[in-house]
Amino acid sequence: MSLENDIAAIAAQEAALTFESFDEDTAFALGCLIRDEAARRATPCAIDIRTAARPLFAATMPGTAPDNAEWIRRKSNLVLRTHRSSYGFGRDLEAKGRALGGDSGLAPAEYASHGGGFPIRVRGTGVVACLTVSGLPQREDHRLAVWGICTILGLDPASHDLPA
Repeated sequence: MSLENDIAAIAAQEAALTFESFDEDTAFALGCLIRDEAARRATPCAIDIRTAARPLFAATMPGTAPDNAEWIRRKSNLVLRTHRSSYGFGRDLEAKGRALGGDSGLAPAEYASHGGGFPIRVRGTGVVACLTVSGLPQREDHRLAVWGICTILGLDPASHDLPA
């Protein structure tokens, strides 16, 4: 996996994975879909969907820790502020030899540029919410979030996956 290939693939995911509409029922269906897949895989992760104003869905799997809620908060903060996936933002920082803090104005205590947070974008409206997965290695958190969005949108997850 090259950094440049990841950045291009994530940008394509962010552009392509757009909802026609998104509401509480869609959030619940998406959250349950990812939770069921995590159970099928026996994956210890936490799943969260929220707007800037309120939570819409939350679930934790066996094997998660209280710290997963803190990672979710920080990843979600980044996505809702930048309208970028947390993994894409982090890979961009890495490519530039930078990190959160400093001149970015994004304090690491409040924001996390690790994979797992993905913007919920509605066509004609923009970003309305954030889906966040926490508990796996960051690339896998990101991939599970993208898998869920692709699946709920009726898209082939393999055609929107990250390069190997």
